[in-house]
Amino acid sequence: MSMMRFFRREYPLRTLRDELDRVFEDFLGEAEGERKGSLVRWTPRADVKEDEKAFHLKADLPGMRKEDIAISIEHNQLVISGERSFSKEEKKEDYHFVERSYGRFYRAFTLPGSVDAEAIKATYENGVLEVELPKKEEVKPKKVSIK
Repeated sequence: MSMMRFFRREYPLRTLRDELDRVFEDFLGEAEGERKGSLVRWTPRADVKEDEKAFHLKADLPGMRKEDIAISIEHNQLVISGERSFSKEEKKEDYHFVERSYGRFYRAFTLPGSVDAEAIKATYENGVLEVELPKKEEVKPKKVSIK
């Protein structure tokens, strides 16, 4: 059984809706601050891999400070959220176009029962968030010798 089913991307319809909203906003324009209450504004890309000892998640969060990123465990899910702000020092009117995403983000990954939630570690360097999700001792593969 693949463990990847546990690490599915949450809220795919919400993400699709937000992408469609973004397309219409780009086309029709948006009043300044109109969607400040929106839960999801953009979605960082993530990779998940597994080895014998742990699951490893890497998420791209370029241009963010670690203080603007929150990681929590909620209802057996690893939740990564935060906000990337548009620089207020630069005038938005001077840009010819803006392609990078700004605003709030939210990603949730369902944790398999084999993860030791108390031992999760996270690091952030050069715009990449790395989260190590160690497996519990009792579920780690053990070799049995044949006599």
